[in-house]
Amino acid sequence: MIPMEFTKRYYGISEAASMFGLKTSTLRFWEKEFLDLQPKKAESGARKYSVKDMEKLSQIHHLVKERGFTLDGARQKLRNGTEEAVNYDDVVRRLHKVKSELDQFVQTIKTLP
Repeated sequence: MIPMEFTKRYYGISEAASMFGLKTSTLRFWEKEFLDLQPKKAESGARKYSVKDMEKLSQIHHLVKERGFTLDGARQKLRNGTEEAVNYDDVVRRLHKVKSELDQFVQTIKTLP
């Protein structure tokens, strides 16, 4: 699952790809397909994904990999229904956080005598 929060200011392409379970080539391809996904590039050409870029990647990943949208469909959804996609993604993140906390609580209870 996608990380609940992005804690760093910038992420390299390898780090971003591994967080989403993708290849770096997929991220490069998505940059061409989604024009509002434009990470900064260092002088060496290394990509640096900001928190905003990571959130956009999370939205794209959710639509394409989890909900099964085509790239064209995801592009249209983000263009026309960004608010719905963002809200849904936020709800999913919060639910996973609650689930994680409940799992930790259950593990704590199991260790009690």
